[in-house]
Amino acid sequence: MPVYDVETADEAVRIAISKTGEMLNPDLNYVEINMGERSCPHCGEELEPAFIAADESLVALELEMTVFNVEREEHAARIARKEIGQRLENIPLEVLEIEELVDDDEDDDDEADDDEDSASEQSADGGSDDPGDHDDTTTADPNDDEPGDEDDEVLPEFEELIDE
Repeated sequence: MPVYDVETADEAVRIAISKTGEMLNPDLNYVEINMGERSCPHCGEELEPAFIAADESLVALELEMTVFNVEREEHAARIARKEIGQRLENIPLEVLEIEELVDDDEDDDDEADDDEDSASEQSADGGSDDPGDHDDTTTADPNDDEPGDEDDEVLPEFEELIDE
């Protein structure tokens, strides 16, 4: 992030974080902005996050964003780069790290919700929960090892179309 009219690295970092926050808000107010890390490419020595020359500075910042409902890490990276890049025009972005967040409690709750959802779908079609009450006129896939799964895949709104 370029910053102008600064005298110290700390001042440059504060201004860069403020400018970045203004560009991202209010649409991306959930993106965390932190000082970036720089190091010497030759010796590996850690450097200040801001490079100052003639009262102008280039500041390394790290932006952190949580992306939900993605298929792969590459998908998450593309979404984050697109969302942030649209608001930070002409600022080079590089994905540094992708961390998968797993919530064990949420997974257990989702499984319980799925069981409840399938039970409520069965009773929402107007019939009883008795398995003998359902019409089994749909054809099953010969490669399917588990008969009866097909009823779970069809939404109640489309059962009428299949039965015809």
